[in-house]
Amino acid sequence: MYKGTHDALPDIRNEQVLIYINGTLTPREHAKVSVFDSGFLVGDGVWEGIRLHHDVFVFLDRHLDRLYQGAKAISLDIGMTRDELTAALWQTVRANDMHDNVHVRLMVTRGTKKTPSQDPRLTKGGRTLVIIAEHKQSNPAVFAHGISLFTSTIRRPPPGTLDPKLNCHSKLHEIMALNQAIQAGADEALMLDVNGAVSTCNSTNFFIVVKGQVWTSTGQHCLNGITRGKVIELARANGIPVFEKDFSLVDVYSADEAFVTGTFGGLTPAVKIDGQVIGDGQAGRMTSHLRDLYLAEIERWVLAA
Repeated sequence: MYKGTHDALPDIRNEQVLIYINGTLTPREHAKVSVFDSGFLVGDGVWEGIRLHHDVFVFLDRHLDRLYQGAKAISLDIGMTRDELTAALWQTVRANDMHDNVHVRLMVTRGTKKTPSQDPRLTKGGRTLVIIAEHKQSNPAVFAHGISLFTSTIRRPPPGTLDPKLNCHSKLHEIMALNQAIQAGADEALMLDVNGAVSTCNSTNFFIVVKGQVWTSTGQHCLNGITRGKVIELARANGIPVFEKDFSLVDVYSADEAFVTGTFGGLTPAVKIDGQVIGDGQAGRMTSHLRDLYLAEIERWVLAA
C-alpha cells in the first residue's frame, strides 16, 4: 500500500477533469503532447505544484517567481506574462468547477522538436504549456502516523552540475533515490550532498529538531521549496531558533524530531530513518506547532486575497 507525502484521498471526479494544453481544455483521457516534445525527449522544462485553497492559489507569487527564475536560467521563453499565466490557471480550475483541496501541476517545456535531439535550436513552434488540476486532499493518516525514510546512495548534485534550485523535468536521480528507499521498505528517500551532509528528500525538504532548535540544510543542494521557506520565516517570526546549516546522519539519528515539507503535504513527521526511531516515533511538539503555524498562515493568506 502506498504511503508517502503525496498520498491523497481517492476522488472519482478526477476521472473527468479537463487538462489545459496550450490554451485548449481537453478531457483527461484525450490529453496528449507530441512524442517529439522536449520534455518527453530530454526532460527540458520547468514546473510548479500549486495548491488551490478556498478559491485562492496559495503563495502563487512565490511559485511564479520560482517558475520564471528557472525558465530564465535555462533560456526558456514561457511566452506569457505572469497575469496571462495566472489567467490560464483560473481558466483551468473554473472549467473543472474546483474551489478547494485542489492540486495544480503547471508544466512548461521548450516545445516540439523537429527531430530527437538535445539541441534547443531544433525546437519548432514555441513552448508547450500544460496545466493539470486535480481534486486532491492529503490523507490525514500520513501526518498521524508519519513516514519512514531511507538514506540513498544517490547524492544531490552540486549547483555547478545540475543546480538543485531548478524545479526542472530532469528528476531521474531523485527517482533512483526513491526506488532505493522503496526497495529498502521505506516510504521516501533522504539524500546527502556531495560532501556527505544531509541535504533533502527526493521530493520534499528535510528538517530536524534538536533541543528546541530547528535545523535544515544550507539550501545549496536542495530545491528552494516554497513551504521550506515559509516554515523558516514562521519559525523566526515566532521566536523559534532555526538554522540553515550542515549536519550529518549522526545528528539525524539522535534528533528529538524530524519532519519534511512540501506544497502538497505541508509538514509531515518523519518517524523512522534508516531503521532508527526518531524521538518517540510520532509527530513531536515542535512539528505539530510549526504545522499549526503553517496552516494558520495559509488561512491568513486566503483572507488577505
